[in-house]
Parts: sequence; structure tokens; C-alpha cells
Amino acid sequence: MTNDDSLPLGRPHSVAEDAYALAIGCVLLVVGLIFLKSAGLVTGGIAGIALLLSYIVPLPAGVLFTIVNLPFFVIAHRTMGSKFALKTVLVNAGIAGFSGWARLSVHIADVHPAFAALVGGTVIGMGVLCLARHQAGVGGTGVIVLWLYRTRGWNAGLTQVALDVLVLAVAALVVSGPALAWSALSTIAISLILFAWHRPGRYIGH
Repeated sequence: MTNDDSLPLGRPHSVAEDAYALAIGCVLLVVGLIFLKSAGLVTGGIAGIALLLSYIVPLPAGVLFTIVNLPFFVIAHRTMGSKFALKTVLVNAGIAGFSGWARLSVHIADVHPAFAALVGGTVIGMGVLCLARHQAGVGGTGVIVLWLYRTRGWNAGLTQVALDVLVLAVAALVVSGPALAWSALSTIAISLILFAWHRPGRYIGH
């Protein structure tokens, strides 16, 4: 068997590659939020909190996403370092920008909640994965998840599930029973992406 110390370190990402990946991650997250919002659903993590607020405050979920994240930028800086924190700030600025653009460009008249939950959750999961591969995050609970993954090797998917349960518990006070069930499905879709592809030793780029 190969010892972990003998694994190659991988080729560092260039600045251009990081920038491209962060932009793609932002787009995927915004697309996922659009599907969930169109079906009246929420999800776990900071995205779920932003969606909950979007049903009360007349602002795009992506903009609320960034506003709610402000305190977590400080936490990201202290726990993950200045480089990670800077990328997280850039990601949130990108999400807010793309969200505002999407609000003017995309209008979904009708979408089945099952489709919104599965596709929206999967797309958000891929966006989070894309960002994580380039040492960035979306903030919020994602900061806690990535910190535990990097420092203790905790599986990102399982950790996220535990935090998502807390968010959905609060969502139960706002959304209906059927919508809450579909929302839970969206969190599962997100977590499955991270569970499958975001494990220690699964990726060596940095």
C-alpha cells in the first residue's frame, strides 16, 4: 500500500485557473438558488438561511447570501487564513453580482419541486465543490465544514448534513410540510456531491 507521505503534492493552480473556477462556482450556486426559490423551497447551510430571508425581504437570495455572510468573513480569516478569506469575499461578491444579473435575465414561471430540489441541490453542490477544490468557500457553515475537513479530516458531506438539519429545523417554522420535505431532498443532493468527491486524498491540486 502507498503511504500518504509518498503521494504527489499536485500542480498548483494558476491565478487564472483560480479566477475561472471561482466564477464557475458562483454561477452554479446562483443557478441552484434560482431553481429552489422558483419552487418555494429552502435548503441547508448559508444558502438555506438566505432563501428563508428572501421570502421576507425583497432582495435576491444571492444578495442576502452575501449580507448574512459578513460576520463569517472574520471567522474565515482567523480559522482558514487570509488567502482563503479573500477568496471567500470574492466569491460572495460574485454571487451577489450574478444574482442581480440573473434577476433581470431569468424568469422561471413554473418548476416542479422535485426537479428544483434535485437539480438545484446538485448544482449548488457542484458549485461548492468547485470552490473547495480551489481553496475557497461560500462562507457560513461552509467555513466550519472546510475547517473541520482540513484540520481533522472529517467528511465534508456528513458534517454538512448535521449543520443542515439545524437550518431545516428553523425552516419548519416558515415553509409548509411538503415544501420542507422537498427542501430536505435538496440538502441531500448537495451533501451527496460533497460526500462522493470531497474526501481526504481524493484530490491533489492546490
